[in-house]
Amino acid sequence: MSCAICETRRPRRFCPGVRGDICSVCCGAEREVTVNCPLDCEFLVEARKHDRVEPFNPEVLPNPDIVVSRKFLQENKDLLLFMVRTLAAVVLGTPGAVDLDAREALEALIRTYRTLQSGVYYESVPENSLAANIYRRIQHALTQFRQEERQRLGISKTRDANVLALLVYLQRIELDRNNGRRRSRAFLSALMEHYRIPQPAAPAPSSLIL
Repeated sequence: MSCAICETRRPRRFCPGVRGDICSVCCGAEREVTVNCPLDCEFLVEARKHDRVEPFNPEVLPNPDIVVSRKFLQENKDLLLFMVRTLAAVVLGTPGAVDLDAREALEALIRTYRTLQSGVYYESVPENSLAANIYRRIQHALTQFRQEERQRLGISKTRDANVLALLVYLQRIELDRNNGRRRSRAFLSALMEHYRIPQPAAPAPSSLIL
């Protein structure tokens, strides 16, 4: 029997991503590159502890004019938690979506919310269909959040500026946690672990502040 990926070396472990036995070399080389790894794969979870991520330079933060402080995060913790949970659920519920799709959706949302600040509203929907799906579903969820807030309180206290700042915060975390692998979901894993978001019972079908 040979590795299901290289078809040369002797297999050492079962890979749920390819549904076959693979060698440890292919596991290390193809993990989140050519293989869509389930987030609960024991080898992926262990590898996360040793990911060599390029250090993120805080001096080249995107949207440097937007300051996100610990105080701001604490004051907007309910909105932040809602956005984190929504983002995680949407990415998990979009077959094939990875961190780069989430990044593209966040960038587009930031551009859209920036137009609200300028007074000239324009939606920057991504051309990438996966990112576009994430974008639209987050926009819909935020609209529902505000509607429910208005029904509960009589007013909507969620400001566009606060949504924008939290989108920028999530964008910076993605840039900090992305491990450079084409199919990486390290950012998603970090959000789920830090905010204690449980994985769904069944997978969907075929320097910074944390």
